[in-house]
Amino acid sequence: MINQLSWKIGGQQGEGVESTDRIFSTALNRLGYYLYGYRHFSSRIKGGHTNNKIRISTDPIRSISDDLDILVAFDQESIDLNAHELRPGGVVVADSKFNPTVPDGTQIRLFSVPITAIAEELGTSLMKNMVASGASWALLGLPLDVFNRAVEEEFGRKGPSVVEKNLEAVKRGSDYVLELAGGPLDEFKLLPADGKQKLFMIGNDAIGLGAVAAGCRLMSAYPITPASEIMEYLIKQLPKFGGTVVQTEDEIAAVTMAIGANYAGVRTMTASAGPGLSLMMEGIGLAGMTETPVVIVDTQRGGPSTGLPTKQEQSDINAMIHGTHGEIPKIVLAPSSIEECFYDTIEAFNLSEKYQVPVILVTDLQLSLGKQSCEPLDYSRIVIDRGSLVAQAPELEEKELFPRYALTENGISPRVLPGQKNGIHHVTGVEHDETGRPSESAINRKNMMDKRLGKLSGLEVRDPVLVDAPYETPDLLIIGMGSTGGTIDQGRELLEKDGISTNHLTVRLLHPFPVEEVLPYVEQARQVIVVENNATAQLAGLVKLHCGHGDKIKSVLKYDGNPFLPSIIYHECKQICTASKELV
Repeated sequence: MINQLSWKIGGQQGEGVESTDRIFSTALNRLGYYLYGYRHFSSRIKGGHTNNKIRISTDPIRSISDDLDILVAFDQESIDLNAHELRPGGVVVADSKFNPTVPDGTQIRLFSVPITAIAEELGTSLMKNMVASGASWALLGLPLDVFNRAVEEEFGRKGPSVVEKNLEAVKRGSDYVLELAGGPLDEFKLLPADGKQKLFMIGNDAIGLGAVAAGCRLMSAYPITPASEIMEYLIKQLPKFGGTVVQTEDEIAAVTMAIGANYAGVRTMTASAGPGLSLMMEGIGLAGMTETPVVIVDTQRGGPSTGLPTKQEQSDINAMIHGTHGEIPKIVLAPSSIEECFYDTIEAFNLSEKYQVPVILVTDLQLSLGKQSCEPLDYSRIVIDRGSLVAQAPELEEKELFPRYALTENGISPRVLPGQKNGIHHVTGVEHDETGRPSESAINRKNMMDKRLGKLSGLEVRDPVLVDAPYETPDLLIIGMGSTGGTIDQGRELLEKDGISTNHLTVRLLHPFPVEEVLPYVEQARQVIVVENNATAQLAGLVKLHCGHGDKIKSVLKYDGNPFLPSIIYHECKQICTASKELV
């Protein structure tokens, strides 16, 4: 028996690939397995090749695998595009309708199943996804009753007759493939899982849940891939807590509405991707100048312009940090797991109000949309910090204004809400004095700039860097961010087998950059490799800018729209390490 395997389903968009994956993974989750999914899809509603890959394990996992054990194919294109991933002895379950073939000279077993024909016998070809999933489930030798319960939950709202037909489709697919194979495949039998129910969600859902837990009661946003699921999640959940979602006409309206609502005292967020973030820049500058809290989620995707809307990239780093004109304080947080998406969203709201700055929470497409297992969340960890919000403003002299932008020792001024007694003050995007009145005084300008830019000098963020550093002087220090963490760790395991010692840092606070936490590890390492999904080494640039040692910092870059695989990390890092040793 084995402790992990990889399963993939491929076909044309709109053909049931997504629902098949959803039911298959839900059933596995019910058995207690750890799952990590990657979804490859085209930037159109219907048509174009799509595939979903799931890595299944009895142990925690945080990356997809290089190879593949079982491929379910609805068309020949799915075999042609994905067969190279199948390991020797791997299996293809394909619809006999298209006369499937596998590449010559490969050790791939093909099970041709009349998937569409069976579905049509039951009344509609739409049920071919259930025939296919039943067939692949049967090959694993897993209990069919668990799978059937997942089917019942998926189709229960459509009535008993629909449920029964889909259950029959599952059974027929299962029976047919078991007759072909002579029973479940022993080499694909998984060790029993721990049976404990785990959360299974995408990063966007975790961010939405975190927003609700943080007290967010309004989201203003414009739909865009891969951020839309945050909006869709909150559309369903916020009304249960007296909140709402407003779909604005564009991202400019979204960010300015969020700023206005936060100014009024309602915790509000917006979410977008690179193109939307570009449109929000002037609004982010307004939040910085008026010292209004606002939380913005940026789910990175392939750019520039429309770019690759449904593909992986991490190329917004420079835009988030340097995109606004002028100079304002801001915080950029980068969670690296589903759990962190939840907790960091709560922290983003707290930091935004505590320091009265815009906070950008940045993910990437793989973390946003890749469905993953995570342990139950600890709601006792939730703390709400509203910062220097004044409950009762002091009495003012006649015509005197509240010192909303008072010069304070820590740079953080008292904040009042509109309509609060004795709290009247002026708010403007131009430079202003302590009461908000416009001012072009050189002395005032310097004081206000120093106040705003100095307020983050005492910034406290939970785990600005995640450290796994077993060696005092490693051959390699590998640095990454976002969804690359688990893949880097798996690549490190391969490097260790070759005698290459590695430490690993995941940077979670991109701005202000955590120099004190990163620099010592950069200094200790013989070579530093920064792994990132962009073409211009933006994260490496941050490390060099703040930590120096540019002579020993190298980059491993991937910008073809696909996430890193462990083998890529291994081969690229080994090549750099070997070349470095040869030079010495």
